Amino acid sequence: CNSNSNSVNNNKKAFCNFCIPLLLSFLAYEEVEEGAEEVVEVEVAPEAAPEPEPEPEPEPEQEPEPVPEPEPEPEKQPEPEPEPEPEPEVHEEEAYEEEEEKPKFKPSAPKIPDGEKVDFDDIQKKRQNKDLVELQALIDAHFEHRKKEEEELIALKDRIEKRRSERAEQQRIRAEKDKERQARREEERLRKEEADAKKRADEDAKKKSALSSMGSQYSSYLQKADSKRGGKKQTEREKKKKILADRRKPLNIDHLNEDKLREKAKELWDWLYKLEAEKFEHIEKLKRQKYEVISLRNRIDELQKHSKKGAAARRRNVCSLPEAVKGDLPHPA
Repeated sequence: CNSNSNSVNNNKKAFCNFCIPLLLSFLAYEEVEEGAEEVVEVEVAPEAAPEPEPEPEPEPEQEPEPVPEPEPEPEKQPEPEPEPEPEPEVHEEEAYEEEEEKPKFKPSAPKIPDGEKVDFDDIQKKRQNKDLVELQALIDAHFEHRKKEEEELIALKDRIEKRRSERAEQQRIRAEKDKERQARREEERLRKEEADAKKRADEDAKKKSALSSMGSQYSSYLQKADSKRGGKKQTEREKKKKILADRRKPLNIDHLNEDKLREKAKELWDWLYKLEAEKFEHIEKLKRQKYEVISLRNRIDELQKHSKKGAAARRRNVCSLPEAVKGDLPHPA
């Protein structure tokens, strides 16, 4: 701001130094013209007092003064072109003289009182001072306006700079947010890859353990086949024990951690649940089959009542049925 005010003051001084001489020269020129007019007016003023104004009227007698009158001599020449040339000159001079004779719009000179003296220097100084004051006011107004424009320009530059800094700050914050978002995405991707790799490793371990258990079961199956071929007949109890031994799977849980033990317990629970479901289905199937056998047998008995050989055939059929079914059948009449 101080530099701006200094520059404004310097410009103001230069402008004043340039304008004041021009104004003074212009005022001097006006003074010369006014002095000439005053001289004319002063010379004319005493002539108006004696009233013999018609004396200067003999001036129109000088109209024959134009020298070009001897020019008609070239009329003898065959060339007609130079003849009209002197005529317009005479007319122009006459018109000019007529205009001089008729001073219609000349202003009347002011009459100066005899007892008082007019100080033209004082009047000129006052006029110069007035013009200088007006010029100074114009200069001050100009520089004031220019100062306001410079202040507005400085304020505009400040606003532009502030907006630019705000925009740069917003872009920086946005770039940081984008960087953080990309970092989070990268972390999530790595976490998912690690989880998938761990899951695949667990599945591979389960497959290996299942294959090892299947290999042990297959070896026990081969041993059973060999024993069946070369061994002696087994009782029902021994068969049952062997079947149960085959169904029992070995538990390899020494090397398992807590999570694997929980998974193993859940697997055994699912297997037991499946066996119980199969047992329940077999029991229900047996009951349904018994009911169907009994209902069919009753229908057969009803049909055989009306035949002659129905009684004998019914006795034979009853004797051929097993004891478990006989208890459920109704007693024949």
